[in-house]
Amino acid sequence: LTGIPREQRAFQYLLAHAIPGDPHHILQTFDQWCYHCEHLSCVGPAKGRIVERLLLERAPLCVLELGTYCGYGTVLLAQGLPPGARLYTVEGDPEHAAVAEKVIRLAGFDEQTVELIVGPSEEVIPQLREKHGFTKADLVFMDHWKRCYLRDLRLLESHQLLAEGATILADNVLFPGAPHFLQYAKTCGKYRCKVHRASLEY
Repeated sequence: LTGIPREQRAFQYLLAHAIPGDPHHILQTFDQWCYHCEHLSCVGPAKGRIVERLLLERAPLCVLELGTYCGYGTVLLAQGLPPGARLYTVEGDPEHAAVAEKVIRLAGFDEQTVELIVGPSEEVIPQLREKHGFTKADLVFMDHWKRCYLRDLRLLESHQLLAEGATILADNVLFPGAPHFLQYAKTCGKYRCKVHRASLEY
């Protein structure tokens, strides 16, 4: 009724309640909004712990996120990066990207740490090395359109953008589901697979 998208409403809530420059508090405030006001399909705290654990174990220096949305996952990833690491995040929707950019900067991450790239993933991935100085991803977090998971994984492979021993973390592969991606990951012989059981966000 207000004409303000819910992502923008969530950001206004962040501005009013979150501590600028405190990534952990930014995420907590997002969670409060999603639990008590309006649902947003962010990673959320339960699955967030899986992401945090993987970041701690792998200590990746180059991270690629596909599907920035409001920037929740981006802040979650960025706060767990080791010193000197860089995160590239790709969002196809310019309006979502505009909100995410403000959230990322509010959390205290500059462009040296987090680069937000706006555009369809199938167009951005082939240009990552030349246009953005991307090397090879140690960790990829997929949280965009599920139907794009397999296509984009193959693009990363064909453009040799995955480091040796890279970790691919893909959200919601069972529901709403990415069956072709899952089948490929399990049967192509390139990956060791583990499914993390989790509930839907919030």
